[in-house]
Amino acid sequence: MTSLLALDASSSACSVALWMDGNVIGRVEHAPRGHTRRLMPMIDALLDEAGIARGSLDAIAYGHGPGSFTGIRIAAGVAQGIAYGLERPLLGISTLRALALSAWCGDGAGLVMPALDARLGELYVALYQVDQGRPEVLMADSVMAPEALKLPSCQPWSITMIGSGVSLKDRLSDEVRECVGATLEHREPEACDIVQLAAMDFASGLITSPQEALPIYLRDQVVSSKR
Repeated sequence: MTSLLALDASSSACSVALWMDGNVIGRVEHAPRGHTRRLMPMIDALLDEAGIARGSLDAIAYGHGPGSFTGIRIAAGVAQGIAYGLERPLLGISTLRALALSAWCGDGAGLVMPALDARLGELYVALYQVDQGRPEVLMADSVMAPEALKLPSCQPWSITMIGSGVSLKDRLSDEVRECVGATLEHREPEACDIVQLAAMDFASGLITSPQEALPIYLRDQVVSSKR
């Protein structure tokens, strides 16, 4: 039996999930600034609920970002520590890719623009085509001002925009905004979606070693100054 553990701390939510040969169970807690304190107890409780020992896990997955700079560092560190201790591989999963899957699972959306408020007046944004639960990249994860966003080609798009970045929708160009047919603002990345994507990647051999656990910030400079 293939068993994968996933965790995410990229937003105000803290979540963990288990994949067990296609069955997924998970836990979510809204714990702003409490991720360090809550992640390990949540993992232990989930493993106890499933009756699985840590040593039975085949790999560890984590939301590698983009998202909260502190949160994705915490997730990478915890995942790395568990993977080192168990001598298991890691799978870093894009939080935007996870949001794309969430839109498909919950709302049947096929063309998805996951967008997170990146602060500093910018968006973390991507575009995915989701077919049978498999998000395919149409526009890679990026950080940019909403006004700078351009769709990859001129088509009669009908896009579902998902995530906290929906709050910046009015700053998109008229051309892009007219292509957004539905919005799902109050949705955050969760480990249940991350673990499903991790299962796909694991089956394809897309794994890394524990020392390669890296948060993906997308933005080089994370501190702004006031003048």
